[in-house]
Amino acid sequence: MSPSPLISAAELHDLFQMGRAPIVLDIRFTLQTGSDRAAYEAGHVPTAQFVDLDAELAAPPDHRGRHPLPDAETFVAAMRGAGVDDDSSVVVYDGGPATAASRAWWLLRYYGHRDVRVLDGGLARWVAEGFVTGTEPSIIAAGSFTARPSLARVVDVDDVLDFARDNVLLDARAPERFRGEVEPVDPVAGHIPGAVNRPTTENVDSDGRFLAPEVLDGTFGGLVPDGKDVAVYCGSGVTAAHQILALELAGIDAALYPGSWSGWITDPTRPRA
Repeated sequence: MSPSPLISAAELHDLFQMGRAPIVLDIRFTLQTGSDRAAYEAGHVPTAQFVDLDAELAAPPDHRGRHPLPDAETFVAAMRGAGVDDDSSVVVYDGGPATAASRAWWLLRYYGHRDVRVLDGGLARWVAEGFVTGTEPSIIAAGSFTARPSLARVVDVDDVLDFARDNVLLDARAPERFRGEVEPVDPVAGHIPGAVNRPTTENVDSDGRFLAPEVLDGTFGGLVPDGKDVAVYCGSGVTAAHQILALELAGIDAALYPGSWSGWITDPTRPRA
């Protein structure tokens, strides 16, 4: 059985106490204001390195959407700057409930790094359990991370409609955005034809920690018929990674459509529902 993609606050604290601290990456980000270095500077897990989601975990916005995947050169430089080696154990977190941290988790796997886990409940859980935070940046030696064969799957924009027809394409956004009733971020409302809505908010409990694998398996099982493949999209390919992590907890392998809704609507000839 593969190790869990999650680590609890207590487990991470124990690693620090045993002198086995992993490389810790802080991915604080909000949809409204973007990457949040100020939050990191106000308090973070000791030794954590800040990683800028907008600049280092995404390419500049273009026809591929608001957060296209970063090229290998950009991502490798970011990981090396944060001290990541090829054999590093890495823990990623955000403020909670891991919607931004999951992007870093997915990208590390996309570029071939297997030993990466998400802090379940994020910094909010770390603080709730009484563990200390720091405010000073940690000095860390540059890492030697390299891009290797991918451990994650993607669905290309040209294949999305066929995929939705033959398999299960999950839209991870809020139901009202999926239905096209409101659209607070992108210039066009709606969803990709054939998609099924499953909001990421249903992946976690009230304190931002992921639901138990058996609970997630029960909810996803009703959406994914046996023998069908699964792909996920959201607004820009960030929170969809949270859904992919939840699906992995449920024992379901899923691909990402990186462009997501913001990339889909850049071509007015593509159908919308």
